[in-house]
Amino acid sequence: MDKALEGVKILDLSRVQAGPSCTQLLGFLGADVIKVEDTGGGDRTRWEMAHNEHDSVYFTIFNNNKRAITLNLKDDRGRAMLADLVKWADIVLENYSKGVMERLGIGYEWLKSLKPDIIYASIKGFGNWGDWSEFKSFETAAQATGGLMSANGSPDGPPKGVSIGAGDSGTGLHMAIAVLAALRQRDKSGEGQMVEVSMQDGITNLMRISLIKPLSVGEVNTAWGRVPNVFRCAPGGDDDYVMIHTRGDLWITALAVMGKEAMFEDERYMTDELRGERADEVREIIEEWTMQRTKYEAFEALAAAGVWCGAVLTPVEVINNEHLKQREMIVTVKDDYRGDYRMIGSPVKMEKSPVTVTQAPRYSEHTDEILKSMLGVSEDELVELRSDGVII
Repeated sequence: MDKALEGVKILDLSRVQAGPSCTQLLGFLGADVIKVEDTGGGDRTRWEMAHNEHDSVYFTIFNNNKRAITLNLKDDRGRAMLADLVKWADIVLENYSKGVMERLGIGYEWLKSLKPDIIYASIKGFGNWGDWSEFKSFETAAQATGGLMSANGSPDGPPKGVSIGAGDSGTGLHMAIAVLAALRQRDKSGEGQMVEVSMQDGITNLMRISLIKPLSVGEVNTAWGRVPNVFRCAPGGDDDYVMIHTRGDLWITALAVMGKEAMFEDERYMTDELRGERADEVREIIEEWTMQRTKYEAFEALAAAGVWCGAVLTPVEVINNEHLKQREMIVTVKDDYRGDYRMIGSPVKMEKSPVTVTQAPRYSEHTDEILKSMLGVSEDELVELRSDGVII
């Protein structure tokens, strides 16, 4: 069965998370992704947080469903081979700091001269224009400058970041949408284009709920956090919590599940505002019930009645969760080199383009194969290129 993006060819010059998360998702959907790494060790996530002698999970978690080559782009021969690969590609994606592509001599104008309909996907911390565009960024800097850290902080404490990759992977998701839109437009116009997503822009887009009051009345949102929504469960350990949405009519539904029908007309808790003012009492009322049940028992009883809720799972519980395994979000990847490993699957489920997660490439694993089969490089030339440090 053909994949949704069968025939789409991507040169991935990115590293770490924002770019690789984008190209991995496109690879899941059938794109042919060639990851181009430098000859000085490649993507640093290969060794950062490594738990054994093989590539770190930090690398494999963002780089499945790709091939990998090495090229020294500071060498004329390395750039010449990249030029040949650009002519093959539909998309070139990078997340270098602003100006690096131009200093290497491989900027957008150079790419267009080689292939006029190329789609050039550029991820930057603060974009390619604007007052802050010269500044570098990373995950928590994007969270800070996009408003997320402030919105996540408590009124009596400092701003606080979140542990998910909102700045990096969130930007990668935005870029995947941009690339697909550019491909669709090229189908109609025959023209390529530059598409850009900045990490600050991506966070700002994800902050829409928290920007309602700033946009409407010029104030910071506060009401969302007043009504408690996380409650202790049995046996009372550090990770024994259930999240329960107790706003609106779901307050009544939750009370019914808990056998507290007598409180339906209690005027002290009739509105969200009143429940927010009596947050400690609301917590006590609900925990009288939840502390008699595990987080899974509380979740399943409430969810079955239509209450929006969820057992609060730890990351370890997530990767062992049976529902996620059934959904193929936790999969086993076959790998003869590293050994089979558990991995996160694709969140996108397509009836006619099912996803098989394939192993992340080893450093320079496909260099010889790609240079010989696609560029016509001979064995003798490979030896010379390797001896001169142009490839690994």
